[in-house]
Amino acid sequence: MSVAVPQPVERLIEAFARLPGIGRKTASRLTYFLLRAASEESLELARALEALHAGTSFCSQCFNITAAGVEPCAICQDAQRDGSLLCVVEDPLDVVAIERTGQYRGRYHVLHGALSPVEGVGPEDLRIEELTARIGKGGIAEVILATNPTLEGEATAMFLKRRLQGLPVRLTRIARGLPSGGDVEYADVSTLSDALQGRREM
Repeated sequence: MSVAVPQPVERLIEAFARLPGIGRKTASRLTYFLLRAASEESLELARALEALHAGTSFCSQCFNITAAGVEPCAICQDAQRDGSLLCVVEDPLDVVAIERTGQYRGRYHVLHGALSPVEGVGPEDLRIEELTARIGKGGIAEVILATNPTLEGEATAMFLKRRLQGLPVRLTRIARGLPSGGDVEYADVSTLSDALQGRREM
């Protein structure tokens, strides 16, 4: 740490730099912006971060984000949804993206990541056991694999295909309306709609 940079400033730069997609230069810009901003703006950010974990939790059924005290989540509680359809996604942001299309009325299962041997993420790090147990309870007719069309997402989909073989469910994969190498959360509504409607057998 440079003597020209006080320790609290350096600490915040390092904290911002740990966030995905933010390098040290952007982290420095954010930190110095907050230094120049009114103290109330910085305090509001601190309060929002503090409330993030206190005010949220993960649904015990689908593992999507839910408000603290809301169990199961609003989607799992919705009686208007088709309980025989289960869409498997990598992250909660993927649920948000698919919901924006208005094309899907089933339920979800959030894995919280994708298989990545390089990053040390194995099957035991994802919500795969819970998915298998959920399907084993019955009532689910189709499982839609909506993992990202990346190497990790494809590897996860293939692993799930092998893992779920033999279970009494139809297994489909969202169509290639999504660009290869892209993320579900960044796709536009029409692309995601086409991908959901054109899903195919695994």
